Amino acid sequence: MPATAFMFDAYGTLFDVHAAVERAGAPLGPLAGPVSQLWRTKQLEYSWITTMMGGFEDFWTLTGRGLDFALARHGVADPVLRQALLAAYETLDAYPDVAPALGRLKAAGKTTAIFTNGTRAMVDKAIAAAGIGALLDAVVTVEDVGAYKPVPAVYAHAQGTLGVPSAGDVVFVSSNRWDVAGAARFGFVPVWVNRTGMPNEYPGADPVATLPDLAGLQPTLVA
Repeated sequence: MPATAFMFDAYGTLFDVHAAVERAGAPLGPLAGPVSQLWRTKQLEYSWITTMMGGFEDFWTLTGRGLDFALARHGVADPVLRQALLAAYETLDAYPDVAPALGRLKAAGKTTAIFTNGTRAMVDKAIAAAGIGALLDAVVTVEDVGAYKPVPAVYAHAQGTLGVPSAGDVVFVSSNRWDVAGAARFGFVPVWVNRTGMPNEYPGADPVATLPDLAGLQPTLVA
């Protein structure tokens, strides 16, 4: 049977994590790309490391900390720029394929949800800025668990919050291959949106489909 619910990662999947630097990072000049890439890398690294150490700090805190490292690594000391970049991160651009994909799923009677490492405040601002709130049935964050993806407990939390009896009834869509692997191991129907043409990895925890964007995501997808 086709899945009844489609759950999406937020950052990198629905929202462009590099849009903040593209929008507010002009003072960085040629450092814009390297700063943006390192910012994202450190943001994720901090989430994994704090979880492995048994701690938890919210994703907005880690986002700021990742930016601080990226700026310092490239010798940038500009508090005004830092604030502008963080403000831009709160309202990241949604990819143009997001609203049409969610609309197709809603028209087909599917439950649609976001499942994110981000805080509820962060993702609510991004949803509002993108104007996609009416296309979503639920937003699930990891805050109640106090751990980050890909820990299995957070996927279980997402399933329970959505009220879906079987993990196999949930299609989980992410641009992050490690997140797809975590979802696959948990039992979700994993779809990898490989927006940047990255090579495959994590053998044995494979997606059922790999798409270049959300245009090819169909409501009839099954495991």
